[in-house]
Amino acid sequence: MNVLLYLKKMKKLLLIGCFATLTFSACTEEDTYTQGVWEQRSDFDGVARNDAASFMIDGDGYVCCGYDGDERLNDLWRYNVSSNSWTQRASLPESAARNAAVGFSVNGKGYITTGYNGNAYLKDTWEYDPTSNKWTQKADFAGSGRYYALSFSIGNYGYVGTGYDKNYLKDFYRYDPVNDKWEIMDGTNGINSFSGQKRRGGSAFVINNIAYVVGGQSNGSYCDDFWKFDPSKGTWTALRDIADNNDDEDYDDDYAGIARERAVTFVIDGKAYLTSGTSGTLKTDYWIYDPSTDLWSGDSDDDYTPFEGSARAGAVGFSTGTKGFVVTGGSSSLYFDDMWELLPYEKEED
Repeated sequence: MNVLLYLKKMKKLLLIGCFATLTFSACTEEDTYTQGVWEQRSDFDGVARNDAASFMIDGDGYVCCGYDGDERLNDLWRYNVSSNSWTQRASLPESAARNAAVGFSVNGKGYITTGYNGNAYLKDTWEYDPTSNKWTQKADFAGSGRYYALSFSIGNYGYVGTGYDKNYLKDFYRYDPVNDKWEIMDGTNGINSFSGQKRRGGSAFVINNIAYVVGGQSNGSYCDDFWKFDPSKGTWTALRDIADNNDDEDYDDDYAGIARERAVTFVIDGKAYLTSGTSGTLKTDYWIYDPSTDLWSGDSDDDYTPFEGSARAGAVGFSTGTKGFVVTGGSSSLYFDDMWELLPYEKEED
């Protein structure tokens, strides 16, 4: 064979081989994704702050009070989910300014109670009527004045408990707005007392009229017990710890990152989402709790898209049941006014 012809044939074969190799590599290379997309929504129109309180009324989210680094705040803002817009509403009296309070809503009205005003732990309770756009002072919270308590509402009642008043606390109280009355949940009135750890900065969420209490800090340690409350029975039930505490099972092998304080929780389609907060360092991961299995899934394998705003604690969250939001919050030196929505079923390409 002519040498020149041979070399031309070899060159052609080499080019075909290289092309096939490149084509095969391109076809078999897999795109990688993480679960969930964080979509930025309209910035909060009030001043940046942390440790605000929030509640939901008729599908709108409300953010009230907080601390901006200079002073405690008393303003109230409403977020309209459908229009993605904020509107300022009536402020609390200036004397009622506070941070680290709790909020809840019952029968179309919002409530703010407990907190700290820079000098004292508070126990006054205020009711917001969105129809009249007015605040009315109600019966004082029945426990001690405190801050970093947690709250939830089910049916016709609001519930407030735990927190800090120079002592870590675990007492709980139920509020009846119709009779403007607080009563302690201590087992004497058909409602059992809370048997979990004392804590401050814990979180709560409600799924199918069952409340869940998670996280917080007590005596320098982050609480890893997890509880649910059934108001129809008045009972508290301990669930699986949010830590790798069960040597006989592997479900909790990746639970090391869940426990934290001053986190945000919200509910989407019957599952709870927990994000932000701190456990010595600020957190950006998120975890999902499924009450049907009593199991948490999270980003231990980097499968879940981290929160895409700045790392923070003391943010507030609220949910329509199908949408979940995180807004405000702070770090050691910064205060935030950005707002984010988690789209949990979408994927983000790495």
